[in-house]
Amino acid sequence: MTKAETLRRLLAQDICHVMPCCFDALSAKLIAQEGYDLTFMSGFAASASRIGAPDLGLMSYGEVVDQARNIADAIPIPLIADGDTGYGNAMNVRRTVAGFARAGCGAIMIEDQLAPKRCGHTPGKAVVGRQEAFDRIRAAADEREALRAQGGDILILARTDARHEHGLSEAIDRAAQFAELGADILFVEAPKTVEEMRQVCESLPGPKMANIVEGGETPDLPVDELRDIGFSIAAYPLSLMAAAMQAMVTSLRGMRQDQRPGQMDFKELRHRIGFDAYYETSEAYASSRRE
Repeated sequence: MTKAETLRRLLAQDICHVMPCCFDALSAKLIAQEGYDLTFMSGFAASASRIGAPDLGLMSYGEVVDQARNIADAIPIPLIADGDTGYGNAMNVRRTVAGFARAGCGAIMIEDQLAPKRCGHTPGKAVVGRQEAFDRIRAAADEREALRAQGGDILILARTDARHEHGLSEAIDRAAQFAELGADILFVEAPKTVEEMRQVCESLPGPKMANIVEGGETPDLPVDELRDIGFSIAAYPLSLMAAAMQAMVTSLRGMRQDQRPGQMDFKELRHRIGFDAYYETSEAYASSRRE
């Protein structure tokens, strides 16, 4: 079963999937080891991790797809990758979708922001006009069908940031058209109240994703409440990055006093990275054995 097929089966379940978001292969590996069914490569976190810069459209297509490939190679669960605006016009969107499918992603997110994009919960967002937004999703869906005809597959997660500039009604209208154009999952970014979240789910067909940014604009609701409202996925884009950064800063400050608080045991660290599995497999090859 392909990662895309696995993701379709997950989305057919009547639950809201908790989706911790990763930023590199190691964070994704930990998510899979802890039993989560899917993950998302957060553009915010990946930009911070890979280039040490904010999520303001600074990473190129090549950098992003390379990051996604490394993550997808490291995990058995479906990866949804952040394809931003598709990196150009409709033809660029098609190339982007194909590239992420080849990288092993189960789905790709394409959004309607004006390039260079902005993080969904930071100032300065703007969206393109309706026709360009619709062409992006139409192109993404067309490329998905072309891939399936050739034996490939990927799902399309269509995102709109129109709530910020034009209000919730415009965002819902855009998302509804995205569904008509063939999007598999819908994502209306940054609804500001529980009532707005409920309106999104009641107005739109198919699976919907909620984006829960701690300290962001969208209410941070329990996952059972998100399911009752109608969401199929609850994404947590910064939870691991924020925890990792805090742990590293705490450790760095502690070193000045010869303290190293909160460290994982070296044996468990090696196991989680894959040393034990490597040594076990390499035992089959005499030339690979070392004492």
